[in-house]
Amino acid sequence: MQSYPAPAQRLVETMAAAAATDPDRAVAFQGAPGANSHRAALEALPGCLPLPCFSFEDALEAVREGRAGRAIIPIENSQHGRVADIHFLLPESELSIVGEHFLAIHATLMSTGTGPFTSAFSHPQALGQSRFYLRKRGIVPMSYADTAGAAAYVAELGDPTIAALAPTIAAELYGLKVIEEHVEDAPDNMTRFVLLARAPLDPAELVGPAITTFVFEVRNIPAALYKALGGFATNGVNMTKLESYQRGASFAATAFYADIVGAPGEPAVDRALEELAYFAKDLRLLGTYLQTRARG
Repeated sequence: MQSYPAPAQRLVETMAAAAATDPDRAVAFQGAPGANSHRAALEALPGCLPLPCFSFEDALEAVREGRAGRAIIPIENSQHGRVADIHFLLPESELSIVGEHFLAIHATLMSTGTGPFTSAFSHPQALGQSRFYLRKRGIVPMSYADTAGAAAYVAELGDPTIAALAPTIAAELYGLKVIEEHVEDAPDNMTRFVLLARAPLDPAELVGPAITTFVFEVRNIPAALYKALGGFATNGVNMTKLESYQRGASFAATAFYADIVGAPGEPAVDRALEELAYFAKDLRLLGTYLQTRARG
């Protein structure tokens, strides 16, 4: 059975029990309590009941089964690009994107002691983003599956010479001392999350700039993508994201994940999507939702 260190597992069970009392308020996220996805849930939906899940699939399944009203999933990071496998999981989930949230990522050094420290546990990405800080202090980076889990592990060890790099909320949850905040080497680390639900939003009811997310596939022939996307240019629809990925092992066709500014029902968007559908196949809208940050 998949589990976290004992301090985290106790919190998981407590939070799951609370979420079960009011599933509509529950927001499923991947990771141990205190993870950045936990932070994102609390910021995006204040007053929600966070529901920790071991994997992305578990978080999406919680929504499909009605154990949570929403899931919040990271899809891309400003330093590391898209989150692995997410482009496959979203279309297969049968859920709809109903919102987005941008979270600034910061690392905090925490421990049961006050230092000096011989080593620090965290997710490899977090360790890499704080490598100069750790090297300067002679702290050996130690890889762990996730940041909040690392904090729970350090709390369980109780060794005052060992620290963790995790969000500050993890120190509060696991009774660790905050040694220093914002220890990341670069301050401009941002992760974009999407909120998913069983039912899509009605684009006509959105007030303000909207984002529409969709996936589609083109045949592996010359100019296929050029023809498929031509309608967005001729109709003046701004495409803010376009990423390719392969489905299956044949490499005979390429799938694309895209964001545009606008919503179905707007004449320009309808014309562009109609032209895309003519030249592409397997066009699937994943959701239309309010834009929370300006796209240049």
